[in-house]
Amino acid sequence: MNNSVTNTARLLGAGLRALLVLTLVTGVLYPLLVTGIAQGLFPAKANGSEVGAGGRVVGSSLIGQSYDLPLKKGRQTPEPDLRWFQGRPAAGLSVNSVNTRYHLLVSGATNLAADNTVLVQRVEAAKAAVVKDNSVPGYTVDPSQVPADAVTSSGSGLDPDISRQYALLQVHRVAARNGLPVARVEQLVEDHTEGRTLGFIGEPRVNVLGLNIALKDLLVKR
Repeated sequence: MNNSVTNTARLLGAGLRALLVLTLVTGVLYPLLVTGIAQGLFPAKANGSEVGAGGRVVGSSLIGQSYDLPLKKGRQTPEPDLRWFQGRPAAGLSVNSVNTRYHLLVSGATNLAADNTVLVQRVEAAKAAVVKDNSVPGYTVDPSQVPADAVTSSGSGLDPDISRQYALLQVHRVAARNGLPVARVEQLVEDHTEGRTLGFIGEPRVNVLGLNIALKDLLVKR
């Protein structure tokens, strides 16, 4: 009986020591090591790829954001501020219904099939809006010019980039709204166009936040 109690106590002691060691290694030392390496080698990425302007953080290069006018009385959704380049639709975003205290945004796709009536109507409405918003005196957008990323959300609903084609489609509108030469705004897009990753992955893209920061700087300096 005594041997049985002794063996049980020995096993419990060994288990407790293993738990403490594993907790220390995997719960304390390893996270500190990984955090230290990340902060040392990739501080910008480790801190959320923050983007600064005017001495303060204005967003992340990894997360898309909206450029809207203040919400008008009687409207449920704000209108886009057409002085700025617009990103992809964020139709996949919603507010969580579980923890309503913080009203967190939930990212994700719509999960609607390509032939779903709701999705088709949403895309058609978005295309019509893109054509209307970006057609200015002397420049009319043809529906065939509207790229897919202008009317559909990404899988996460948080895509920070748009295609070069969509950025160029907005140039005349942004130039007209801000009283800038079209060629100067077009050059901004070219300067902020990133090529394919490693030269072959993905398509050329434009980070909307970076582009709008450059546009704001241009407006301040003119």
